[in-house]
Amino acid sequence: MLQFRVGTPRDRDRIVEIVEAAYRGDSAGWTTEADILGGQRTDAREVDELLARDPERSRILVAERDGSVVACCHTENRGDHAYFGMFAVDPAAQAGGIGRAVIAEAERRAREEWGLAEQRMTVITARSDLIAWYERRGYARTGILTPFPYGDERFGLPRRDDLAFEELRKAL
Repeated sequence: MLQFRVGTPRDRDRIVEIVEAAYRGDSAGWTTEADILGGQRTDAREVDELLARDPERSRILVAERDGSVVACCHTENRGDHAYFGMFAVDPAAQAGGIGRAVIAEAERRAREEWGLAEQRMTVITARSDLIAWYERRGYARTGILTPFPYGDERFGLPRRDDLAFEELRKAL
């Protein structure tokens, strides 16, 4: 059974490990971005910064199974909506419903704890399989695109020149 809690600095290294494995790992299956992006997805400094923010406005949610963190996401209260990102499930634990449970818990907390009626995220448009997964969870494509930040290695090293982010939204 999964248990959810807000991440703490003790979780930092495990969060980085899960995010890197899920987004850049060779064995991550359909969740990996390794075919379109190289480099890192996150690092200890970024996770530390997110963990240090006011938990009433920003938090990293972790999911534990048998005492071990197996998934995470970052949610941020942006006033009129929650922003959802840095969502990752340990590749060794994927395909068992953990991802669905994590996103549902993030939505519940945004609605019940922050009183927000909408959750948003951005997804790389080249990730059509991932966008379809979010659509099956009730998210809608908006057509709102933002360019990929080429040249900013914090977002990865692009292997393609046609990358952009699309905003997805869901009413909570």
